[in-house]
Amino acid sequence: MSEQSENNDDEKKPSITQVMASVMSAFFGVQSSKNKERDFKHGNHRVFIIMGLVTTALFIGGIALLVQFVLHITKAG
Repeated sequence: MSEQSENNDDEKKPSITQVMASVMSAFFGVQSSKNKERDFKHGNHRVFIIMGLVTTALFIGGIALLVQFVLHITKAG
């Protein structure tokens, strides 16, 4: 990929998959500085907040389901 096309990629708004990848990376604390710069320059903060809230809700829901499953298996519930 040429340098010009890489610069064009940095100037575009992040796609929904790039937003999700950024949220997941930030969720686990491994966000690259290049992506962070792109997100701050071209991203819409509302999209990141909504995606972060959805990701957090899914994570908490998954943990709750896992706990219920383990309690059901061990007959402790």
